[in-house]
Amino acid sequence: MPIPDTLLLAVCAFGADLPAERVAEAIARGVRAAGMPEPDLCPIEDGARGMERAAGLDALGALGFDVRMRRARAVIVGAGRLDRGTLAGSTVFEIATRARQAGVPAYGVTGVNELDTFDARILDLQVILEASSARGLSAAGRKLARLV
Repeated sequence: MPIPDTLLLAVCAFGADLPAERVAEAIARGVRAAGMPEPDLCPIEDGARGMERAAGLDALGALGFDVRMRRARAVIVGAGRLDRGTLAGSTVFEIATRARQAGVPAYGVTGVNELDTFDARILDLQVILEASSARGLSAAGRKLARLV
């Protein structure tokens, strides 16, 4: 079985000006610009801070997340802010956990990274890039395409 070459972009909103769909599209622009195939966009409309675990599980199920994740080379997790609160059973935590359990590498893109090294290790994110604008998200997509 060949190694997958597409990325799964499982991203939440980065605020009112950057809803999840716009975040996914900006990162995808960068991924394509770096020469990678069209990524699988999985915007999760749940607000800037991430939804509670129960609602997140329902959203991931409705999006067919697990099947899509297993077909991906890597998962790009996007959230407006990564902090200790992110570790408390949020959708971001659930995505990172599922990726780790399935053996799929996960990378993070965030507007604000307040995780220390230990917290980032708990999420098992290979790299966390910060970007707070559409242009920055596109640049993050280009960089991630070179890393994965």
